[in-house]
Amino acid sequence: MDYIFSNKISSLQPSAIREILKATSDPSIIPLAAGNPAPDAFPVDEVREIAGEILAKKPIDALQYGVSEGYQPLRDTILKWMKSHENIGRDFDNVIIMSGATQVMDLVTKVLCNEGDTVICEEPSFIGSLNCFRSYGCKLRGVPVESDGMDVDALEEVLKSTPNSKFIYTIPNFQNPSGATMSLEKRKRLYSLAKQYGVIILEDNPYGDLRVAGEKIPTIKSMDDEGIVIYAGSFSKILAPGLRVAYCVAHQNILAKMTVGKQAADVHTPCLNQMIVYEWFKKYDVDAHIAKIQAIYKKKLDLMCDCIDRELGSFVEYVRPKGGLFIWCKLPDNVNMLDFVKRAVEKKVAVVPGNAFLMDDTDSTQYIRLNFSTPSDEGIINGVKALGEVAKEYIK
Repeated sequence: MDYIFSNKISSLQPSAIREILKATSDPSIIPLAAGNPAPDAFPVDEVREIAGEILAKKPIDALQYGVSEGYQPLRDTILKWMKSHENIGRDFDNVIIMSGATQVMDLVTKVLCNEGDTVICEEPSFIGSLNCFRSYGCKLRGVPVESDGMDVDALEEVLKSTPNSKFIYTIPNFQNPSGATMSLEKRKRLYSLAKQYGVIILEDNPYGDLRVAGEKIPTIKSMDDEGIVIYAGSFSKILAPGLRVAYCVAHQNILAKMTVGKQAADVHTPCLNQMIVYEWFKKYDVDAHIAKIQAIYKKKLDLMCDCIDRELGSFVEYVRPKGGLFIWCKLPDNVNMLDFVKRAVEKKVAVVPGNAFLMDDTDSTQYIRLNFSTPSDEGIINGVKALGEVAKEYIK
């Protein structure tokens, strides 16, 4: 039978770059291409205890259908936490629980965009979100990322020339893949431009609590007195990604439409998982846990940077991030980036080619993304050493 697929999906073609990433499924490969939290950052004993108590005392609540907006005790907890933790939440705001933060991107696009509308993104940006926007037939306009975040002057030029832009997508803290953090001045300017041009901001903040150096910077949503910022938060990086519990804080009128979209997608986020997160907040010191994982990531970040400096030296350029999970390395201009990535795989090390994060992944770039959270310390040492061996082949 000949299968006929929708135009939206037919336009999403497999890429040669994605084929390289398949190497990460080989257990012998050192996964510097991954983006998973460190295994020792998971509060396994706490979650095991909480899940047992829930199933012993409230099994029906945990296993029954729930409301699409989310488990109310968890929603109340998140609203209170966001107010104290990030100064987020106005009278017009509310919260909905999502099945992972990617669902926030999906539902925002579903309720705001028609096919052919434009989404403005940082370039480079997170491949999962870019593919989500593409799947709805959106056009992508990239704005360069500098060491202190999005180039806001370039953003204004894009806003001037693209009147059908529906929202601006940004990861302001330890951006994926660049690791850059947007300065306070740029956050203020971004918000001002969004108000001026009548465009919504989608602020994705999965890494904000993974800061290991420097001072915390206010979120863009904390500046939002107009209801134009949609904030995506997640428990994947501070608790456990497998629970698939995230949240969206936004104007209640936007959330009402997103709720309808969620009903059509998956009805609700699993009740047991939501209850686990709620009980975790109630029983344990979340701030102390965050401090613990920050210490874990600081150690791993320092280790990887030390290894890069020792094994790769001046062969690569990078800006040391102050948190998050990733290091964005630039190869010399005379080195074929994809060839470098393939040679790394041959030495049993996987890194992500920078093309994967561009608006058009057929464009050329000299960048690769390294992850320090997933591999063991030994994996970091051996993986970067292998990259150094690849670099020596080019130097010769």
